[in-house]
Amino acid sequence: MAKQYDVLFRLLLLGDSGVGKTCLLCRFTDNEFHPAHISTIGVDFKMKTIEVDGVKVRIQIWDTAGQERYQTITKQYYRRAQGIFLVYDIGSERSYQHIMKWASDVDEYAPDGVQKILIGNKADEEHKRQVAKEQGLQLAREYGMDFYETSACSNLNIKESFTRLTELVLQAHRKELAGLRAAAAPCDPDLALLEEDECKPPAAEDSPKACWC
Repeated sequence: MAKQYDVLFRLLLLGDSGVGKTCLLCRFTDNEFHPAHISTIGVDFKMKTIEVDGVKVRIQIWDTAGQERYQTITKQYYRRAQGIFLVYDIGSERSYQHIMKWASDVDEYAPDGVQKILIGNKADEEHKRQVAKEQGLQLAREYGMDFYETSACSNLNIKESFTRLTELVLQAHRKELAGLRAAAAPCDPDLALLEEDECKPPAAEDSPKACWC
């Protein structure tokens, strides 16, 4: 049976514990918001299929724990990501300042050409704001990233930010995607271009891959 998507991308949510990464993920994939939740332990993921520029994209979104004790585990996931969200809480100056550390980790562990977006989350909590929107915009400019202020509670810019990162990844891999489409067309026009590999954690050692993920 043919798969119901054209390509699989892996996206990663990074940021301090408590900035709302899990809430962003649940709002986007399930349209649910849970104000009280247990902190993520290690990593978790959800899947969603969206259509961007006529391409059905299956996105595997990894939600990482922000606590330092889990970072040895979560860094294993950087190298397989095509897109990364760097998330801070607009009500936490500390989480904003830590974006520089997260960005440094991405530079060190993620593949070259990984696409990034900066997210200032919890925009509905204006009364708690410690980080001005202009600060977020300025930091995003410094790193060459798009920027969104979001709210999982009010559903502000959730679909927009996830769709934009998917667009950026798709644009970055247009040539590879076109080549795989051409190779697959004679055999099976409905062939999915990447294996889903949904539940496997990153391998301990690199091994030859048949795809460009």
